[in-house]
Amino acid sequence: MDLLNKGERVKTASRKLRLLSTNEKNEAIMLISGELEAQKGEILRANSIDVENSRKKGMKESLIDRLALSEERIAMMVKSCENVASLPDPVGEIESAWIQKDGLLISKERVPIGAIGMIYESRPNVTVDASILAIKSGNSVLLKGGSDAINSNKAIVSAIKTALALAGLPDSSVELVEDTSHEAVQEMLKMNQYLSLIIPRGGAGLIKFVVNNSRIPVIETGTGNCHIFVDYNADLNKAVEIVDNAKTQRPGTCNAVETLLVHRDIAAEFIPRVSEVLSKKGVELRGCDESTKYWKMISATDEDFATEFLDLVLAIKVVKDVDEAIMHIEKYSSGHSEAILTNDYANSRKFLKDVDSAAVYVNASTRFTDGGEFGFGSEIGISTQKLHARGPFGLKELTSYKYTILGNNQVRK
Repeated sequence: MDLLNKGERVKTASRKLRLLSTNEKNEAIMLISGELEAQKGEILRANSIDVENSRKKGMKESLIDRLALSEERIAMMVKSCENVASLPDPVGEIESAWIQKDGLLISKERVPIGAIGMIYESRPNVTVDASILAIKSGNSVLLKGGSDAINSNKAIVSAIKTALALAGLPDSSVELVEDTSHEAVQEMLKMNQYLSLIIPRGGAGLIKFVVNNSRIPVIETGTGNCHIFVDYNADLNKAVEIVDNAKTQRPGTCNAVETLLVHRDIAAEFIPRVSEVLSKKGVELRGCDESTKYWKMISATDEDFATEFLDLVLAIKVVKDVDEAIMHIEKYSSGHSEAILTNDYANSRKFLKDVDSAAVYVNASTRFTDGGEFGFGSEIGISTQKLHARGPFGLKELTSYKYTILGNNQVRK
């Protein structure tokens, strides 16, 4: 089936999905969870092929981690289905209502966006998250995963389509573009006759290409050049623990910290302490001139501070105060997630107010920027822009709205 045909089928399916009841959508999602469990063996076999092929191509291990599935990770997919099914349905929600002076009752009502295109790299769990969130919000979705996960995505979509058929929904509610070529992406970005929204999720290169070439409205997600600033009076024991978590728990994720900013007053004590912990876990440190006085590390370049490493690499810079930390973040951040570790209330409030990113933390790891952690059940990505969604992209963000007007035979005078 060619790409245009799939686009037309997804568009047609969206017309039926927007009319479904909450119970019908939840039933479909729970059937998907059952099929993921039932077809777990086939999904894992397909994923093992993708992992083996990626290792042969020299993919770094932090990215292999994003690609690889296990029984535990499939169990997490199943749990995501259960979580999303349990969430309130945003479709039909009345956000506001009022009576105009001429007697018209005007309501602002949540409605599905329609047919959505999703372009993403590596992570097969995105295939599940995007599908169940789209269905719950009454949308259909056309999926375009990367070549490194093609076998995994085929197996997962096969399970999803089986569940859709059992639920009596069009199997074209979820379609996978199996052509992994660059040309297929280019063609998909021109399909504005079928798709109402494009969501890219991946590295900076992919997102930039989609934004620059799409004829369809785009929500940017994924790029995370995230920062943690350790202030002059932070609890240093907790700070070491938080930085370690933010960098090493899953370094290939977009909410992992990439730059550590350290207040000058504590740099001599804190940098050796955190560097020792990180170095033992294989983190390559790249520091400014002052940082290198306190620990043997590579000299950082301006490019290092602008880079989302997605690997066991961390840039370190010493700053004189919270204002300089905020200035650095303003210059280099991708607008994803930033944190301040401090016991100074005024500095914490200043940081929260002045830092213009989707998620801003006080005394917590940036790794919490995630739809599941925020209570959204799952996410389709982390939006780093301001229109129309920002931060974890969940159910409500997959809806638009319309105005419904109830009259009593009024005419405008």
